[in-house]
Amino acid sequence: MLNTWVVTPTCLPAVLRRCPACASARFHANGKFRVNAHHKLLDAWLLVLCTGCGDTAGLTVLERAHVRSVRSDLLTRMHDNDPALAAELLQDPALRHRNRVALDWTGAWRLDTDGPGHLDHEVIDVSVRFAARIPVRPLRLIADGCGLSRAETERLLADGGLVSAVRLGGRLSDDFTFTLKR
Repeated sequence: MLNTWVVTPTCLPAVLRRCPACASARFHANGKFRVNAHHKLLDAWLLVLCTGCGDTAGLTVLERAHVRSVRSDLLTRMHDNDPALAAELLQDPALRHRNRVALDWTGAWRLDTDGPGHLDHEVIDVSVRFAARIPVRPLRLIADGCGLSRAETERLLADGGLVSAVRLGGRLSDDFTFTLKR
């Protein structure tokens, strides 16, 4: 029987960027936007707050975009300060690259398993699905989901008791499956 685990975000991740006011390196996105119009051109920013001093900075979403080129639903969502739009934009690699920021997902996600019923089986097949592109270590997910230590999970991987089509040693943010034999 195939169990399905889901990695789900619980809040917006921290934005890693240097604060010019206090030299802190962490900002918190609260889902607020600022849209500014210059005749027929729009600028839009996702506002982030420094965790050290509380200063506000903006991550550029639109820069001198012609009004007619911006989808009306996107503009409405920015005016409404849609937190789901903020989450979508933070997932966009182009936006992160343009603004020279990285994301820190520490404490911003949880692993939802089918419950503890699978822990007593000799062999378990698990499909791990990501609700958002959250980079996590697969061995940590397996250890947390199966109630094992990280060292025991690494030993099972080395002994062939943990098998997957993907490499489990680094970080993943894409769906994968694995089989655990005890």
